Amino acid sequence: MSHEAVGRGRFRVRIFRWSALSVFSVLLAFPFVWMAITSFKQTSDLYNVENNPFLFNETPTLEHMKLLFQETLFPRWFLNTAFAGAVVVLITLLLAVPAAYALARLTGRWGERLGIAIFLVYLIPPTLLFIPMSRVVSLLGLQDSLWSIIAVYPTFTVPFSIWLLMGFFKSIPRELEDAAMVDGLTRFGAFLKLVIPISFSGILTVVIFSFTLVTQEFVYALTFISSASNQTIGVGVPIYLVRGDVYYWGSLMGACLIASIPIAVFYNLFLDRFISGFTVGAVK
Repeated sequence: MSHEAVGRGRFRVRIFRWSALSVFSVLLAFPFVWMAITSFKQTSDLYNVENNPFLFNETPTLEHMKLLFQETLFPRWFLNTAFAGAVVVLITLLLAVPAAYALARLTGRWGERLGIAIFLVYLIPPTLLFIPMSRVVSLLGLQDSLWSIIAVYPTFTVPFSIWLLMGFFKSIPRELEDAAMVDGLTRFGAFLKLVIPISFSGILTVVIFSFTLVTQEFVYALTFISSASNQTIGVGVPIYLVRGDVYYWGSLMGACLIASIPIAVFYNLFLDRFISGFTVGAVK
């Protein structure tokens, strides 16, 4: 085969890859574009079924954003969600990282079996647990407070994080830790100074996963928190922007857009490490 034919073949492959990537990028960006456009449409554009264009019939408006920020507690819900997510992530890391390391390194063949058992706990649906959990929250005196969900959310973030990090820690050669201990470090010192830095991709995956779960969770937050000032975005937005059969679509889309942008940016900034964390590819 001539060099010219090989060059044409490579060019076609490159064109196909770029075309596929472009189509995939458009599909990924479309929900955000749609939410942004809907957030600034006039109400008449939203409900005009016969003449509802993709863009605007009339000039864009800020009325939906004004309703969201002035007639609801959306800023408070946003801060509540951020605070609860940060605390839950911290608790998850403090519990899951040492537990996963111990199960991966110190318990032999029982570590894997126990890890699977812990992961099975994660698979129990919240719809079966929210009633007994509400009893626990009541006994702790945490009703109608953010601390109720902060105390409950680690019950499903920690099991999955342990299972994920176990596979990551097992991919790290034991010889690295043995060499570090020969050089004078204790096992705990080797864990802090060697294993943790190498496992940054897996730990970052746990952070992203845990925070995303907090922002999306609905059942526990709806059950344990009743006052509007203590709600999270996942509960406050659908409750106070859906009144009977009236949907405030512009404000709903604006709330979804504002809440999803920080997570989307965070995902894209650390996409490579996030993928390596899930595929256990940090150590080759």
